[in-house]
Amino acid sequence: MNGPVAARPRWQRGWWTGAQALRSPNHGLRPAGAVVDLVVLHSISLPPGVFGGDHIAQLFTNRLDWSAHPYFETIRGLQVSAHFLVRRGGQVQQFVSTDRRAWHAGVSAWQGRPNCNDYSVGIELEGLEGGGFEAAQYQALVPLLQALARRHPLQAITGHEHVAPGRKHDPGPGFDWAALQALPGYPPGLRLGH
Repeated sequence: MNGPVAARPRWQRGWWTGAQALRSPNHGLRPAGAVVDLVVLHSISLPPGVFGGDHIAQLFTNRLDWSAHPYFETIRGLQVSAHFLVRRGGQVQQFVSTDRRAWHAGVSAWQGRPNCNDYSVGIELEGLEGGGFEAAQYQALVPLLQALARRHPLQAITGHEHVAPGRKHDPGPGFDWAALQALPGYPPGLRLGH
């Protein structure tokens, strides 16, 4: 044997050990019988266009100092979350168990089914709506999607813009769906849902 083998990330009550856990209070029960079969991709930066720092995590955990930046006053009191955040450098943070309903999609529908929060996993990408994303983020998405596909019967991955058209525009034209799908290890049964 050449040395210890690194343990493959696994699940513990809907928490993926491959991510840094930062628990958000902004979640609820999924409806009885809900099947998690959709991934919704989003983009976020706080303030818009500024990357790095802890503002996104602070927003999702209700610890954002609203007076720290003029933009924050425009979202004062907002209570939102996502299951995961993929930072610019590829680090993955988790805020809500995938067994729970995160508050990420809002008023939404996919293939005629309303309330996407009920049956989806929300993944935020640190980025500006319409802007480009880093190679490290695409690379980090693959093992996360693989892990999600092992835990849930995922059918499709789509954007916030596709489940809330006209209301939301993220992740936007800067996200390269074909490049993600072409990466080695991309779950073969996970179709693009837009």
